[in-house]
Amino acid sequence: MSSDKPGGRTTGLVFSPWNLLLLIPFIVLFTPIYNRRSPELFGMPFFYWFQFAVIIVGVLSTITVYRMTRNKPVRPAAGAAPDVDRLDEGSAE
Repeated sequence: MSSDKPGGRTTGLVFSPWNLLLLIPFIVLFTPIYNRRSPELFGMPFFYWFQFAVIIVGVLSTITVYRMTRNKPVRPAAGAAPDVDRLDEGSAE
């Protein structure tokens, strides 16, 4: 990823293989996979308990990705830290 900003600092999304786990909850978008009544679990049709299971799996995958990527080192920008006025202007330059 290249950057046009001074110091060559990259901004935006940074790819991590752990982020691929976030694709798992999207299985719930493919309705034909679970649009049926059987098998039932505690009298609840498959359609409903599968959605609950996907929610739990989605939460667990999000927690896993967060914990595995939160300590990634961030490369500090080269040079002196910008003053407050420069920070307020943002990327308007």
